[in-house]
Amino acid sequence: MTEVERGVQALRAGGLVVLPTETVYGLAADAVNPQAVARVYAVKGRPADHPLILHLADSARLETWAATVPEYVHNLAAALWPGPLTMVLPRTDRVADYVTGGQDTVAIRVPDHPLAQAVLTEFGGGVVAPSA
Repeated sequence: MTEVERGVQALRAGGLVVLPTETVYGLAADAVNPQAVARVYAVKGRPADHPLILHLADSARLETWAATVPEYVHNLAAALWPGPLTMVLPRTDRVADYVTGGQDTVAIRVPDHPLAQAVLTEFGGGVVAPSA
């Protein structure tokens, strides 16, 4: 089993994995698994009202997580993703309060690290990943 397969298997089982990005190593969990995300908060000692950044494999999945995606967001994504840009957008109902700290917006990134890209692509969903 490859490291990508092990990482994806851990995420799907509700575990935490460390993912490299172009800026930090992130402590990642499945964004739709409340127990996994709660573990991220606990391990980090992070207050539950501090939002987490949602990481995706590509911008094609934005509408799954963002309620409105203006044309300028698509233009920025095309020009700067993958890369170290985080965009804050109105969230869909799929994004729970435990990800956003109760806010109506979600911070979204598409990281440019090859390992993070491989894991996110294979996983197929969103992961929260604050700095480890």
